[in-house]
Amino acid sequence: MAAHKPVEWVQAVVNRFDEQLPIKAGQQNTHTKVSTEHNKECLINISKYKFSLVISGLTNILKNVNNMRIFGETAEKNLYLSQLIILDTLEKCLAGQPKDTMRLDETMLVKQLLPEICHFIHTYREGNQHAAELRNSASGVLFSLSCNNFNAVFSRISTRLQELTVCSEDNADVHDIELLQYISVDCSKLKRLLQETVFKFKALKKVAQLAVINSLEKAFWNWVENYPDEFTKLYQTPQTDMADCAEKLFDLVDGFAESTKRKAAVWPLQIILLVLCPEIIQDIAKDVVEETKMNKKLFLDNLRKALAGHSGSRQLTESAAIACVKLCKASTYINWEDNSVIFLLVQSMVVDLKNLLFNPSKPFSRGNQNADVDLMIDCLVSCFRINPHNNQHFKICLAQNSPSTFHYVLVNSLHRIITNSALDWWPKIDAVYCHSVELRSMFSETLHKAIQGCGAHPAIRMTPSLTFKEKMTSLKFKEKPTDLETRSYKFLLLSLVKLIHADPKLLLCNPRKQGPETQGSTAELITGLVQLVPQSSMPDIAQEAMEALLVLHQLDSIDLWNPDAPIETFWEISSQMLFYICKKLTSHQMLSSTEILKWLREILICRNKFLLKNKQSDRSSCHFLFLYDVSGGGPSQISLDHEEMIRCAPGATLRKGKGNSSMESTGGCSGTPICRQAQTKLEVALYMFLWSPDIEAVLVAMSCFRHLCEEADIRCGVDEVSVHNFLPNYNTFMEFASVSNMMSTGRAALQKRVMALLRRIEHPTAGNTEAWEDTHAKWEQATKLILNYPKTKMEDGQVTESLHKTIVKRRMSHVSGGGSIDLSDTDSLQEWINMTGFLCALGGVCLQHRSNAGLATYSPPMGPVNERKGSMISMVSTEGNAETPVSKFIDRLLTLMVCNHEKVGLQIRTNIKDLVGLELSPALYPMLFNKLKNTISKFFDSQGQVLLTETNTQFVEQTIAIMKNLLDNHTEGSSEHLGQASIETMMLNLVRYVRVLGNLVHAIQIKTKLCQLVEVMMERRDDLSFCQEMKFRNKMVEYLTDWVMGTSNQATDEDVKCLTRDLDQASMEAVVSLLAGLPLQPEEGDGVELMEAKSQLFLKYFTLFMNLLNDCSEVEDESAQTGGRKRGMSRRLASLRHCTVLAMSNLLNANVDSGLMHSIVLGFFNQAWAIIKTSKQELRLWKSSPKFCSREQNLIR
Repeated sequence: MAAHKPVEWVQAVVNRFDEQLPIKAGQQNTHTKVSTEHNKECLINISKYKFSLVISGLTNILKNVNNMRIFGETAEKNLYLSQLIILDTLEKCLAGQPKDTMRLDETMLVKQLLPEICHFIHTYREGNQHAAELRNSASGVLFSLSCNNFNAVFSRISTRLQELTVCSEDNADVHDIELLQYISVDCSKLKRLLQETVFKFKALKKVAQLAVINSLEKAFWNWVENYPDEFTKLYQTPQTDMADCAEKLFDLVDGFAESTKRKAAVWPLQIILLVLCPEIIQDIAKDVVEETKMNKKLFLDNLRKALAGHSGSRQLTESAAIACVKLCKASTYINWEDNSVIFLLVQSMVVDLKNLLFNPSKPFSRGNQNADVDLMIDCLVSCFRINPHNNQHFKICLAQNSPSTFHYVLVNSLHRIITNSALDWWPKIDAVYCHSVELRSMFSETLHKAIQGCGAHPAIRMTPSLTFKEKMTSLKFKEKPTDLETRSYKFLLLSLVKLIHADPKLLLCNPRKQGPETQGSTAELITGLVQLVPQSSMPDIAQEAMEALLVLHQLDSIDLWNPDAPIETFWEISSQMLFYICKKLTSHQMLSSTEILKWLREILICRNKFLLKNKQSDRSSCHFLFLYDVSGGGPSQISLDHEEMIRCAPGATLRKGKGNSSMESTGGCSGTPICRQAQTKLEVALYMFLWSPDIEAVLVAMSCFRHLCEEADIRCGVDEVSVHNFLPNYNTFMEFASVSNMMSTGRAALQKRVMALLRRIEHPTAGNTEAWEDTHAKWEQATKLILNYPKTKMEDGQVTESLHKTIVKRRMSHVSGGGSIDLSDTDSLQEWINMTGFLCALGGVCLQHRSNAGLATYSPPMGPVNERKGSMISMVSTEGNAETPVSKFIDRLLTLMVCNHEKVGLQIRTNIKDLVGLELSPALYPMLFNKLKNTISKFFDSQGQVLLTETNTQFVEQTIAIMKNLLDNHTEGSSEHLGQASIETMMLNLVRYVRVLGNLVHAIQIKTKLCQLVEVMMERRDDLSFCQEMKFRNKMVEYLTDWVMGTSNQATDEDVKCLTRDLDQASMEAVVSLLAGLPLQPEEGDGVELMEAKSQLFLKYFTLFMNLLNDCSEVEDESAQTGGRKRGMSRRLASLRHCTVLAMSNLLNANVDSGLMHSIVLGFFNQAWAIIKTSKQELRLWKSSPKFCSREQNLIR
């Protein structure tokens, strides 16, 4: 289609892009975001070949979206997101615009796209949360548009300038002139702008002149920042035409500046125009200056005077500061060797400038804090680039008593120095590494204040560095910061975290410090960042903290954690971080948990890269390696909470264990308690994400298992031990990882696969045991909430979880901590269902005994026995210990089998039936059988009479369904466990209960299902264990034959007749399986001789079967003359007849001696032979009875 109909194909892609915008598709989730990004990339690639079609389509979409009428906050947000997506796509398409675009395309761009872009720039609303971002995005589009279409954009500006020259209005529209601030300008284009301005400046009204003055200055910086080499060449090879234009415009604006207010408005542009005239700057630096240049020298003198505060005007002082900062900034783009005069000019002003801007006792302020901060940042960056070794202003900004604005300016200046180093002569950030200690202390203090101001768990104070101890005063007894202060702390904290992200070495540097001190300061820094990750009240900071931690885990950064002992330090610090994050994940204290899990996966990748790099080095520390005890003991369970995790003292141990230090300053590695705990907690987190209702979260968790396995592969090579010593369930983990690479599948199918893999977990570890226990605790609480819905009320002192429900609807676990639950949220119930399946599938491994010595493995000493935390789950007998969580869980499942909740009762019953029957770990079968047996036995009184109730009947029906699913489902390992508990008593009680239900439709259906269960039970006979098999089977035959022809003839309704025939069929199929090889055993104690009793019993069954055959024949004869539904009945009768013959065959086969004469007398052989001749299959079955086949043939003759 793309080759033959390019227009239609491009339009189809544009339409798909349009349909998936948030304003039309609704709120975005992860999958729709990925799809939108994919569509965007498609359009960007297509635009390289079909530029006009794509731009035209996007312009129309933008126009339509802008004209939409919206109502409500959600719709407004979706509109804003849609506009951002469109603008971003436009910008990238325009940036890749082909050079051969036709003139017609340029005209189209101006007529269609430019007005829409100008709409965003002109309609900026101060204070609107989305307006600033939209304007920035629109300005990016305009910049890209002007790169290849400058003439079209400039024509609009020039036309407006011409119109304003003849406009008599004082308040004329100058929006188009302001476009100068956003367009792409190189040297030749800047000259055109200057020439155009010089030609028309005088004819403009004041408002237009001010707009031109302000916009030209911004255009200059667009040129310098995007084409710095051109500006540098200006001082290497002066351009006369540029200087002439700049000098003329300088004189024009100098004449315009008649008043103090006007001077303050034009000085920033005048200093820029002067910078464009290198020769004039040299001339006015001489003692004798030409008359034509005296106004330039006078301007500089006035600038110095105002900067020193001698002008008598606050406005001029502020303007002088702005102009001087612009001069300093421009000078950094000039090489000192090219023009030293401009640097002398800067040096003559910079001292007064820094005194004005960085005076702690009198902070600089113009009433616009954002503009003031930008000015101070420009000044600090420029001063550093001019002279990086003069850092007195750095010390002022770092001082503890300096305003927080100074701290913010310093941090953002350092960030700009790191991220913007376009010119070779600009100094690098390493000149500031000497201030690392102060910067770390600033981070710690700001972190504490920000978290305290948010009302969150206060950041635990970390031991301060010695050189900055006086700054780290505790705020414990101080008043809580005001909202304004908290906001400023948050901004500063975000900037600090971005600084760490940009160059981690800046805060990792520890000049002249010993190894333990270096390790302590690194731990303090990383601990602070880790605390930010779960901060839901500061999402931007949390995201940036994750990025910073990821950078800190890069190979070159880890080496700086403690160069004296990199491996030991890595294990200790990284493990602390891993433990803390995983603990938060398992407690569901993070809203964006899926994103954090993705980030954690990247951390694991970085860890493995470091381990692989240092694999040989780690060999010398092999006594630290952590091996599991696959017998189930697992690693030592040492409690490590929030406070313990971040209690780290430089120069000493990072974390105190119980009794003695867990890590000496000179050692420690993957065998320390925190390392073992971290790996265990990571395993717990990954297990618990497997029951998330979010498909993406499940897949990410499964993919993380791969990196656990990779770590084990790396570490097992160090001491040449088996990988299973590190990860006992290595093989299953690899299967989890492989499934995560599968194509996207449905939620139900994915959970089915997850539970199948969980059942394959063989070895109990601290990780899977704790995961089961934690999930069980959450499941119990969620179950209570569901059963009490909508009665559940918030308990006193608890905080409502509505915010969590609003932000992350899928996380039912947020409310399982004590809030209410909304069952209208389908994800809430789905999560409960997933948890149930998880507990069913993994429960079996938790039954294995801790001391199982199946595999001989090395397990390092883990402290005194009395200090170990044993598992809550131990081996249980087949009777089921009521004290174990597994036993309690099974008990709870049995109660939920008859849940009658008004809203979700049916869903709960259905899912319990399916999960227990299909997903339960085979190891739990014995416990389940015994609990079912014990429960059903309570349905009879002391005399054995049935206690018939609706609930009991419901339980019986559920039990039948579960048992059938369980026996029918040949789960791996089921044969091993099915025979560990007898089901005879339970099956007999089921039949005894069902017998008294009567002949209503529902009762008939239950009986039919029970017969089907019996048949399946006999199919699995070899896997089951029976105490008295022959007696049990005889009793079952006695009970089930009572149902044959019980109601078949009495029923009048056709539907009931069909059901009764189905019951006849099911009963006979069950009886066939029971009678196979079964010698009849009559009840004892009846006073009749055994052979006679057997003969009478045979006669009873045989007569029944003969009557059933006769009945089938009669009904079939009647049905032969009718059609419709009677023909369906005929098919049922044929199958029933086959089963009856087979039952008689099995009966005779096992009881020839006592039954042969009865069969002759009753004429069985004549009738049976007539039937058998009609069916080849039945003939084969008949001939397979070797004991009496020859006798039968002789009798028939």
